[in-house]
Amino acid sequence: MSAATLMMGGSWITFILSMCLMSIVLLLLVRRGKFLYALRKVPYPPAFPIIGNAYQLFCSPEEAFKKMIKWGKELGDMYLIWVGMRPFIFLYKAEAIQPLLSSSIHIDKSLEYEYLQPWLGTGLVTSTGEKWHFHRKLLTPTFHSGLLEVYLKTTMREAKILISCLRKETGKPSFDIVPYAKRATLDIICGSSMGCHVNAQTNFKNEYVQAVNTLASISQRRFLNVWMSFDPIFKLTTWGKKHDRALRITHAFVNKIITERKVEWKAKKNGNFNERSGKYQALLDLLLDLSQDGKVLTDNDIRDEVNTFMFAGHDTTATSVSWILYALGRHPQYQDKILEEYYNVTGTKELTLDVLGKLTWLEACIKESWRVYPVAPLIARQIYNPITILGHDIPIGSTVIVNSFLLHRDPRYFPEPDTYRPERFLPNGPKYPSYAFVPFSAGSRNCIGWRYATMIVKVLILLLLKNFRIEAIDTEDQLRFISELVLHNADGLQLRITPRIEQTFG
Repeated sequence: MSAATLMMGGSWITFILSMCLMSIVLLLLVRRGKFLYALRKVPYPPAFPIIGNAYQLFCSPEEAFKKMIKWGKELGDMYLIWVGMRPFIFLYKAEAIQPLLSSSIHIDKSLEYEYLQPWLGTGLVTSTGEKWHFHRKLLTPTFHSGLLEVYLKTTMREAKILISCLRKETGKPSFDIVPYAKRATLDIICGSSMGCHVNAQTNFKNEYVQAVNTLASISQRRFLNVWMSFDPIFKLTTWGKKHDRALRITHAFVNKIITERKVEWKAKKNGNFNERSGKYQALLDLLLDLSQDGKVLTDNDIRDEVNTFMFAGHDTTATSVSWILYALGRHPQYQDKILEEYYNVTGTKELTLDVLGKLTWLEACIKESWRVYPVAPLIARQIYNPITILGHDIPIGSTVIVNSFLLHRDPRYFPEPDTYRPERFLPNGPKYPSYAFVPFSAGSRNCIGWRYATMIVKVLILLLLKNFRIEAIDTEDQLRFISELVLHNADGLQLRITPRIEQTFG
């Protein structure tokens, strides 16, 4: 074969490869063009090519959240921001979020939830598809009312310890309630999920307690830090090293508890192990029973759900309690209404689920706090199937975020939206659409433990009010909101407490 023939053959191969490459590039350009065209009418703040709005978010978490709120007020019923080539579409109207949250298809959490997978594996928070549906159906009975009665006893026990711990803060100018609330809820959730006591309220140096706090804090920071989103970079940082050490501690602790309880369960599965005093005593007991010795749930599945329950339960509930105490500390007249109803309307000092259900002022004050200070201010979904929102066809590959901080301040349904007014949530209060208020998200992927969390919040708030008069130090205009997985105040939530004359513990 001549050199000329070889060169001609090589040229044809080069030509064909070039055409294939050009076709791929053209296809990608067309696809990108369709993607951008679909979003053409969704407003967004001024953005640079390639990096989009990332430069505007290269700031403190406090400033980033301020910008999200500002853009929502300026850009209409929905807007998007570009982080690199990726669009984040923000929704904050009831009619906008309904097609998203009511869907049984759009249940995938945003890509950022992958940061939690080393810790939570594929538990209910991070899983999707058939596994999520199966586990959700399997675990729903865990929170029936009979089990809540058992969990109520755990909550009452830890509430007594919390009150005892807070007594040392009486008479002081101020203190931050958040660490106290976190330690209390960690003990409550640990007792309910694993049936063991880590004594977080009295043993601050407990290795597991410190590891859980480290993982929760670092995981939340990664949600807003663009550079920490890349695992290779994250692993090299101090954050990454602390995260991995904490991860080893938590997994070792939970694995040890599971192994011990599994041995006990196997030894007694033909006896009366499944029922203690007629009720399950911990989530782990139920999971071991449901596992059918590994046929339905593996040990890793059980560990993932226990870790998920610990993470999703303690931090959100502690944040909820802290903000409610802050709100009541700013509006002390409602403290008196809650206690007056408890003593005079129920006619009993014994605290039961039935009594909790009758305390309308307590519930109204809690809901109004959830409205003004939503525990989870941003709810994110990844779009893998087409969806139409407010007339816009949202393309596959978008990330949609429900901003409940703005949603709950819609003046159409909540006049004077920035004002704390619990009367809105009394039984005879004004009506609002179901998707205008979503403290536990909504639809099929709402919080599975919302009844349990509500019970904990009610018990802690009521018993703290029975023992202390609460005053919040910072005014509303002094708050510095930070949105991670939960809503923080940059300076914590400073309270001042004084003992009440009535010290009787219910």
